[in-house]
Amino acid sequence: MNFLAHLVLAGDDESLRLGAMLGDFIRGKQALAAFSEEVQRGILLHRHIDVHTDALPEVASMRSWFGAPFRRFSGIVIDLAIDHELAKRWTHYSEVSLDDFDLGVRALLARHDELLPDRLRRFMRYADRRGLFAAYRSGDEILYSLEGIGRRLSRPNPLHRVHEIWDDFEPFLAARFESVFGKLQSEVAEWLKLKSTITGS
Repeated sequence: MNFLAHLVLAGDDESLRLGAMLGDFIRGKQALAAFSEEVQRGILLHRHIDVHTDALPEVASMRSWFGAPFRRFSGIVIDLAIDHELAKRWTHYSEVSLDDFDLGVRALLARHDELLPDRLRRFMRYADRRGLFAAYRSGDEILYSLEGIGRRLSRPNPLHRVHEIWDDFEPFLAARFESVFGKLQSEVAEWLKLKSTITGS
C-alpha cells in the first residue's frame, strides 16, 4: 500500500505511474493482459519493487524489530511508514511540491478512468476525503490509515494499536530510510535498463 513510494520510483513516465497505482489491484497474467505493454511494464515494476524491498537486509531488520502481536503485520506498517518518511523528506526527491504531485496523480487517474478497477476507484475516493497522499506527512494520518486497513482485514489484527509502538518505531525506520530508498532507486534503474535492452526500446 505504499503508493507514494511506488509513484516516485516510477519516475515521470505516465504508463509506469499508472502501473504503479494499479499494481496492488491487478492479479494474475489474465488480468495483466488487459493493459497495454507500457502499462503492463509499470505493473510488473510495481511487483518487482515489492519483492526487492522485502529482500533488503534493512527491511528484514525492521521486521525483526517488531514483537508480538505486531510482527505478523509488520509489512503493512513498514509500507506506510516508508511513505510517511518519503512525504516528510519530499523536497529531497522531487522538484514538484507534494501537493501538486498529489493533484497530478488524480489527473493521471482521471485520464485513464476506464482502466481503473473499482477497488482503486474506492481507494481514491477515500484518498480524496483524507487529502492523501500529501497527508502522509502526518504520523497521525498514518496511524488512522493503519486502523482502517485493520478494520478491512478479515482476520483479527493489532493495527489499531500501532500507536503504542509508533514513537519508537518511527525513528528506527527513519534512520534506515535513505539507505532503503537509495537501493530501491538503483534497482529500478537497473530493472528499467534491462527491460529496455530486452525489448529494444
